[in-house]
Amino acid sequence: MAAEDDQRDEAPARLSTGRALLWTAASVPLPGLAHLRMRRRVAGAVILGLYLAGIAALAFSAWRIGAHESGAMALLAGMAVQSRWLLGAMGLVFVAAVLWLAVVLHSWTITRPAGMPLGRRLLSGAVVLVLCLAIAAPSALALHGGYTAHETLADVFSGDEDPELPPHDAADPWNGAERVNVLLIGADSADNRYGVRTDTMMVASMDPETGDAVLVGLPRNLENVRFPEDSALAERYPEPYGFDLLLNDVYQTVAEEPDELALNPVVGDPSADTLKKVIGYNVGLDIGYYAMVDMMGFRDLIDAIGGVQVRIEEPIPYGVHGGVLEPGLRRLDGHEALWYGRSRVNSDDYGRMGRQGCLIKYVTEQVEPTTILTSYRRLAGATKRTLSTDIPQSKVPAFIELADLVTDTGRMSTFQLSPPQVNTANPDWDEVRDLVAEAIAAGSGETDDMPDAASPSASPEEGGEDAEEAAGEGDDRTEWQEYTGLDEEEPADPGRQVGSEATDLNTICP
Repeated sequence: MAAEDDQRDEAPARLSTGRALLWTAASVPLPGLAHLRMRRRVAGAVILGLYLAGIAALAFSAWRIGAHESGAMALLAGMAVQSRWLLGAMGLVFVAAVLWLAVVLHSWTITRPAGMPLGRRLLSGAVVLVLCLAIAAPSALALHGGYTAHETLADVFSGDEDPELPPHDAADPWNGAERVNVLLIGADSADNRYGVRTDTMMVASMDPETGDAVLVGLPRNLENVRFPEDSALAERYPEPYGFDLLLNDVYQTVAEEPDELALNPVVGDPSADTLKKVIGYNVGLDIGYYAMVDMMGFRDLIDAIGGVQVRIEEPIPYGVHGGVLEPGLRRLDGHEALWYGRSRVNSDDYGRMGRQGCLIKYVTEQVEPTTILTSYRRLAGATKRTLSTDIPQSKVPAFIELADLVTDTGRMSTFQLSPPQVNTANPDWDEVRDLVAEAIAAGSGETDDMPDAASPSASPEEGGEDAEEAAGEGDDRTEWQEYTGLDEEEPADPGRQVGSEATDLNTICP
């Protein structure tokens, strides 16, 4: 009897079908438990120990991420856009899933009773299959997400590092630069028109230390664009006559003859790269990168993030079918957001520019890093279809941190190269450079505070109210009234900036 007891302690009898399934199911949340129950102490201890060690490592990593100075979600979003982290995480998920499945299957193998009838074997096999799917399905989902993100990063952020700059340094990604300048381009390539028109052009100039950002808006109808000296474009369009088309025609002009006219014909998109450098040359900024979004695909990006909340103060008609964006605090879907930033009905190019600046402000304020992580599939698909950029993949985490800084602590202001501050038909580009430099200095807090939109703006030529008094114009005339001759003190279009100084977007965007 004693011998039988000893033998039973070392090798317990097989369990019933129900109990075997229960112990197998227990191996899903606690791998190794069934092995311990069947007196396979070494194997069970090793499996359970490795599992608990993995959980402890994940908890420690989560604590470290949560304590990071840049914020947990910003750090996770930054890691999610780096191939080395993605591939490493995908490898860990795959190995862990395979081992976990092997443990569950082996748990059933060592606990199942022998000689089960066929019906019971089939039913038990179905239950074990469901248990395995509980592990395999989320693992496959994670692997697919990782692959999607990796493929998107490789397709979109395929630009090379600038060979004239030092190699990328994560500790100093901007190489000590005081400003990070990015050209934002909205391209319209509808089927019913020839080529691509860059109707939206805006330079985002950001301070990497404070997060202060100035959006310099360039109207599509700026004329007499200058080109860098000794370039093929400068030779093709010499001064004083220069370029006889509008600024939004530069992209397509280069696209038709990239080998002859592009400033660098070997880059991914020679036309966008040339437009970036031409605009930088004209406004006096070193623009390091561009990001171009197809306007029709823009709606897919907005839909992917769940829409954008906008306060509309006046009805905005749009489209050819009589659509109207009604007043009120509304969450716009992609189609509506596209028309919010595109409509010119009862408005003009400059009013549209203002709404586009407000739209950028709303999106940056409302899109959290969690959105990137939770909507990555839709974002990845929309991004691949609509976004092109020369930002290299190594810079993407730094841009995510910078965007987070702009949203959390920075202030956003706008300066538009539109009338009355700039004559778009015959701009004085030397004066434009001075205006842009002053606007960026004001937006960065290097000069006096920016004016409120409701306060009278100083005239760049006359010096403001004192000059108006001297001229007999009256004390209360705003620059908008002087420019338009209307009674309204300020533009009706949200975001429409007037005056020669940068204006805080919070004061002109509802």
